[in-house]
Amino acid sequence: MKPEKYVFWFIFVYICIVTPVYWLMSREIAGTFVLGFTGLLGGMIAAYLTLTARTFEPRPEDRGDAEVVDAAGDVGFFAPKSIWPFWAAVTVSVIFLGPALHQAWISLLGVALGIWSCSGWVLEFYRGDYKH
Repeated sequence: MKPEKYVFWFIFVYICIVTPVYWLMSREIAGTFVLGFTGLLGGMIAAYLTLTARTFEPRPEDRGDAEVVDAAGDVGFFAPKSIWPFWAAVTVSVIFLGPALHQAWISLLGVALGIWSCSGWVLEFYRGDYKH
């Protein structure tokens, strides 16, 4: 967690330096607020990582003597074959087809198709060939 912590502390400090410089050079309020809130967001993430990194043991990539095999393990379980990613792609295509043709009903049809395809993908291992 140390590299991530240092990256976000750097973002926080850098943006805190850039924000007043931006205000002095441009006198623009919207950009100044955006930069300021970006710095605050970076500071919040950095503080969170600093506090939570104390409770975790160092990861293999945080240690200097780690090998690639130290971080090896199961990535997850993936279905050997599934039709649901295809239906999810069809859903996204139908949803974006609506604004392209200026027809809202096509997008609504895509949302209904999306409910069906998303539930099918989520519940894939609760029915059919891969039921467990």
